[in-house]
Amino acid sequence: MLTFQTFSLGALQTNAYLVTDAERTGAVVIDPGTADPALLRRLEAFELKAILLTHAHFDHIGGVEKLRERFGCPVYLHSAEKDWLGDAAKNGSLHWPEATPPITGNPPDRLLLDGDELQLLGETFRVLHTPGHSPGSVGFLCGDLLFAGDALFRRSVGRTDLPGGSSDQLTKSIREKLYVLPEDVIVLPGHGPDTTIGEERRENPFVRA
Repeated sequence: MLTFQTFSLGALQTNAYLVTDAERTGAVVIDPGTADPALLRRLEAFELKAILLTHAHFDHIGGVEKLRERFGCPVYLHSAEKDWLGDAAKNGSLHWPEATPPITGNPPDRLLLDGDELQLLGETFRVLHTPGHSPGSVGFLCGDLLFAGDALFRRSVGRTDLPGGSSDQLTKSIREKLYVLPEDVIVLPGHGPDTTIGEERRENPFVRA
């Protein structure tokens, strides 16, 4: 059974998730927004298997290069954003100087597609492509845990006014990819508190089931 720990990082308080296996020896990190010292110290106790990115906006990728260099692990990102890690304009860091210096780095090591199944930590992480907040936004579904990125929040949804965003596309993604999941799936978003699919179907004012 997997366990996870949440780190709220950076100027935008992005949720980074440290996910560990049942033996608490291996780990993956989802969306390391900064190379936070507390996160780095925690990672020293594990073998880091992968960095999974729900999308490549600056507030989700700021720690990628330092973690990749330090732990020698591959970075996974959807193919629609394959060049964003190395492009400060595309990942948005060029346009938010009050929050971050420009971020550039190496390309992802593995490109993701909808429906991919990643075998990590003895479990299967299924890739759900959920464009709308950004072209390559994905969620990672593992058992009853959904690492949803910035698609779906507790009683809210991701913004769609950034380059490549689309409110119609996001609504479609949520209805067709996320609301079809079991009600008890726990939604672990890119910002803010967790929720469940059932709660959001009933209570989310932005996208009705």
